[in-house]
Amino acid sequence: MTDKTKAEKVSKRLKRLEQRRSAAPLLLAEPGPDADLLHRLLSIAMRVPDHGKLEPWRFIVLTGKARQEAAQRLGEVYHAENPQESEDKRAKQVAKTADTLTAAPVAVVVVSQADAQARKPEWEQILSAGAVCMNLLTAVTLAGFDGVWLTGWPAYSDGAKRVLGVGEGERVAGIIHIGTASEPQKDRPRPDFDSKVTVWKP
Repeated sequence: MTDKTKAEKVSKRLKRLEQRRSAAPLLLAEPGPDADLLHRLLSIAMRVPDHGKLEPWRFIVLTGKARQEAAQRLGEVYHAENPQESEDKRAKQVAKTADTLTAAPVAVVVVSQADAQARKPEWEQILSAGAVCMNLLTAVTLAGFDGVWLTGWPAYSDGAKRVLGVGEGERVAGIIHIGTASEPQKDRPRPDFDSKVTVWKP
């Protein structure tokens, strides 16, 4: 392989990542990855820096009818936890949560299991869970799908976390919605390179 051919192949691979952007969650639809491909994507997601080999994260996968069932139960939790809100406001939030959770064919809850008493810094464990989220999005992108990393109130509500299967002491690092965007996604302004990159000099 010539240097030119190698450079062209590298450029082609990087181009897809240069175009990566978060998809509007309500525009995600079928098709999504099948079970075998999803297994592969999640396996890739776990290939992240993990100081001490603690594996301080895990996945909860929602597909098919499980998304509708989870959305219904989350709606019940939101109603119960927010009695001070008007019925109209609660109904809108419940509908938004349900629409977001059921639009994409796959939703993956990335659970952070950071342990402050572990032999490695808790902050590094949390960063590792964040890396899992981004690694999954990168794998999804290279597989030809679209995705978005969200949190929202279900990531912080104790009742919602119980519905999703998040245990005591665990936290939701993100909910990754995976599918195919139903229309082209417009990019947003990106950071100015020179204002964000400093080359250290002695």
